[in-house]
Amino acid sequence: MEIRDIRAVLFDMDGTLVDSDAVVDRSWSRWAVECGLDPVAVLAVAHGNPAAATIAQFLPDASAAELATAGARVLDLEVSDVEGVVAKPGAVQLIGTLDRIGLPWAVYTSAPAQLAKLRLTVSGIAPSVLVTVDDVSRGKPDPEGYLRAAELLGVPVTECLVVEDTVVGLTAGQASGAMTAGLKGVPADLELPDLHRLDALFQGLE
Repeated sequence: MEIRDIRAVLFDMDGTLVDSDAVVDRSWSRWAVECGLDPVAVLAVAHGNPAAATIAQFLPDASAAELATAGARVLDLEVSDVEGVVAKPGAVQLIGTLDRIGLPWAVYTSAPAQLAKLRLTVSGIAPSVLVTVDDVSRGKPDPEGYLRAAELLGVPVTECLVVEDTVVGLTAGQASGAMTAGLKGVPADLELPDLHRLDALFQGLE
């Protein structure tokens, strides 16, 4: 499949459309310290991974109630910190190009809805279709969220482009059957230095 064959674009949020890396680092580092865990080890897993999965990995003996409390604490830390949260370079321009050429797009994120809406709003990005971890029974690397986003757009997932910046996210995109684009050196069908490059490719279709 080539860019001209794409009928919809499915974006990850954190690290792809929204620069929230510093907030993620601060929030998860603080949670790790509070729990007596190694922040470096936690951060190696937290980016792109559903919070519940990260917490369960580092608190394997925790009860369901303890896991829920930990999840609520991480969410509180992340929601209360939007310092430095902005659209990634090229994101707003790319979305404008997609709208102009009539290609629908959606966002699927491992973040819960409350956090996703906050970060997208702060970044000036307003997707018509937003799928969050609250909408799926299995988070990334399972493809359920990307399949759901394509369904909501009314486009076969095999005619969609998934744009991601983590291995766990690209794994979900690949498993869905979509064409994939990877940022930050993540292996994909299309490897991008930044979103400006993808914007240029779509502008070439005008």
